[in-house]
Amino acid sequence: MLKDTHHRIHDYLRISLTDNCNFRCTYCMPEESISLMPPQKLMQTDEIFSIAEVFTSLGVKKIRLTGGEPLVRKDFTAVVERLSMLPVQLTLTTNGMLLDRYKTTLQESGIQSVNISLDTLDPVKFLQITQRDQFQKVWNNILMCLDQGIYVKLNIVLIKGFNDDEVFDFIDLTKSLPLHLRFIEFMPFDKNEWHKDKVVHNRIVLEAVTQQYALFKLRDGKNDTDTKFGILGHTGTVSFISSLSHSFCSSCNRMRLTADGKMKNCLFGAEEFDILGAFRNGENIVPVIERCLMKKHKMLGGQFDDYTRVDPDTLQNRSMIKIGG
Repeated sequence: MLKDTHHRIHDYLRISLTDNCNFRCTYCMPEESISLMPPQKLMQTDEIFSIAEVFTSLGVKKIRLTGGEPLVRKDFTAVVERLSMLPVQLTLTTNGMLLDRYKTTLQESGIQSVNISLDTLDPVKFLQITQRDQFQKVWNNILMCLDQGIYVKLNIVLIKGFNDDEVFDFIDLTKSLPLHLRFIEFMPFDKNEWHKDKVVHNRIVLEAVTQQYALFKLRDGKNDTDTKFGILGHTGTVSFISSLSHSFCSSCNRMRLTADGKMKNCLFGAEEFDILGAFRNGENIVPVIERCLMKKHKMLGGQFDDYTRVDPDTLQNRSMIKIGG
């Protein structure tokens, strides 16, 4: 069992497979182009499996594959085939563009839930934020997943003045489609054009939604990051991830592995612990994992406690694309 000094049990591992992506979303990638990690620095298929196996032996029950965009890795199928052998729930976060290419992989690996990032339903704004004219392709792949019976969560980062006028449009989708919406507050990372005035407070969104729709509270899991609601007459659901205005740090059970094998104990944490380096040196990585957790701060990586006073230039962290979404 993996515990930190605040008695939080950690049984959820997020593994970034790559820092590469076929989209260029501004809130994830720095405005200037980034240099990709050289292939030899990335965790290889066997290394991902062996390291994940150690984590599962320590009590990890869920693994989520992230990026970058995990599906741009040429060995994605091989990675998933290996990880599906472990006694864990295997899930995926993706921008959705390449899902049709891996339809069989998803079926055979037992991945039953995917999180798909979709910040707008407007093809013009989609092109604006991703720099790719691929809205219809992504939408078709969302429908493909639903047809396969996959549980689909849509991750929607709300940015004031960009897509905060689309909340009702998204919710209307859930009337006929079993989509599970997750409205996420815009978070500060290295050079991602964040400003406190761009944050859409989820409390305000919830108040507006409540006036328009008949919501009823759903039960939240012990370690859930979102507050969930059903909507009367709708097949889908809506939830709110208020990482800035109402953090879920007290029940956090998450650990992260970057694509180059560094362990982070918090999305906002500055410290990293070199799991891959220790593994390649033939060392026991368990003490490194435990040391990382012992350094975990009580809240938001110890970097801030009030987002309205955050200066993003003073935060010590990677860009989101190099951490893993």
